[in-house]
Amino acid sequence: MHMKTGVEQSVYALLLLAMLPDKAVLPGEAISQQLGASPTYFHKLLRKLVSSDLITSVPGVKGGFKLKKKPEDIRVFDIYLAIEGQQTLYSSSGIYNDMLELKEEDQCCLLTDLMEEAETSWKAVLKRETIASLSADFYKAGYAAKITSLENWIQEKMVL
Repeated sequence: MHMKTGVEQSVYALLLLAMLPDKAVLPGEAISQQLGASPTYFHKLLRKLVSSDLITSVPGVKGGFKLKKKPEDIRVFDIYLAIEGQQTLYSSSGIYNDMLELKEEDQCCLLTDLMEEAETSWKAVLKRETIASLSADFYKAGYAAKITSLENWIQEKMVL
């Protein structure tokens, strides 16, 4: 399994938006620069997050993005779904059936149940973590000076 960097970038973008004061927005270009993302690619990610009702887009000269929900109501799994879509991680290619030359009515896959269990566990972990819980971890990480610098950057770039 390989998750696109868009999920990671989106999680960190939402962490930045969670740091905004009420009624403030952060321009998409500023976020993409902070995350080192291509502005064109990052704009597509922001559109997906808007479409999934995770963030709001405010148009105009004083426009930008802000969270649409409270940080405790945005699960990492929601962000994953917004960027990657609803898809299963495993799909049998039929190797087992071909090896045993099974007829269609007898076909099965030894890995299907195992992979479904693994996916269920993986999703459960992503569902329990929220932007609020990650924000709490972010502040506990022990980088007070770096966080202060990031907060100052947000104050500089945000639009009221």
